[in-house]
Amino acid sequence: MSREAYPALTGIRALGASVVFFDHFPLWPNSHLTVNVMAFFFVLSGFLIFRIYYQQAELSRDWLSKYFVNRWARIYPVYFLLLTLAVCVQHDFRPWVLIQNYTLTHALFHPPDLIIQPSWSLTAEECFYGLAPLLMILAKRRGLAAVFLLGSILLAAALAIAQLPTRFLHTSGFVFSMTFFGHFMEFFGGIYLALIVIGIEARGHADTQGNRWTKGGLAAVLLIVIAMLIVYDNPPLHGGLIILLNNFLMPVPIVVLYLGLIRENTLLSRLLSGKLAHLLGRSSYSFYLLHVIVIDYFSVPFLLPWLGSRLMCVILSFVLTWLTSVLLFLCYEEPVNLFIRRQYRSKKKWEGVQES
Repeated sequence: MSREAYPALTGIRALGASVVFFDHFPLWPNSHLTVNVMAFFFVLSGFLIFRIYYQQAELSRDWLSKYFVNRWARIYPVYFLLLTLAVCVQHDFRPWVLIQNYTLTHALFHPPDLIIQPSWSLTAEECFYGLAPLLMILAKRRGLAAVFLLGSILLAAALAIAQLPTRFLHTSGFVFSMTFFGHFMEFFGGIYLALIVIGIEARGHADTQGNRWTKGGLAAVLLIVIAMLIVYDNPPLHGGLIILLNNFLMPVPIVVLYLGLIRENTLLSRLLSGKLAHLLGRSSYSFYLLHVIVIDYFSVPFLLPWLGSRLMCVILSFVLTWLTSVLLFLCYEEPVNLFIRRQYRSKKKWEGVQES
């Protein structure tokens, strides 16, 4: 398998990160998006982790150590660097806040003290990474239904804890909005897709003619987005309906869309597989963590007053953040990632596919 087995999905990461930027810093004030962008990332993580590791997964010390070193090397060095930068800028040195943020447990407690606001999703991702080896073995031995059952049990347990008078998990709404347990269906959608793709590739029929999967996925995503717009335009907001649409229904068309991007040669898949999209997609993790720091501590207090135009400020901030993120990826994120892996001799073929 080549290093870039699913190039269009790398482009999806760049597109998703860009959408998150414009949600946090919209071109016009109070024009925030209602698209559940994180569902695209969570489904992608579920797919990539299972696609990369599933076939060789085993509960041995050697395999688990390589797996967790790989995940740590991919996620933590950039997070540590940008978190430390944010701490220095904010001058927030409260011990408990620092402990929670540096250990990525901050989004398990209410209210979450997020030094880097988008980093709440990393807590959900890390919970998934920690459970993924168990989920892989369970899928191998008992099938996909057993994985779904375990996820349902974990969600039920989290909701039960949320009824207690504690900061941990706190409320049912908090569980569904901030935690892996509430977003399990999104990760499960990626797991389901990975097992489908593994089966298709094993039969040697990865590519298919036409564009029905891509078109069907896009159309269904659009329908759910329209439904979300209707819900948000008719207050008071119905929390249960929002959770249903975002956490449980949205993963379905995303899975269909991703299957189309993997198997079909369409204009969209070609655009997302281009060299620029590839570079931005590889740099999207740095962009995702960096963009709020740029917006809050450079663009709004300095660039916006200087330019006097919000539109120009947003566009220039977007470009500068991407340029900085690409440099950060090329000069720090990727070299450190590869250095750590080399130190632990993580060179097996199954570790070579591009990760989330």
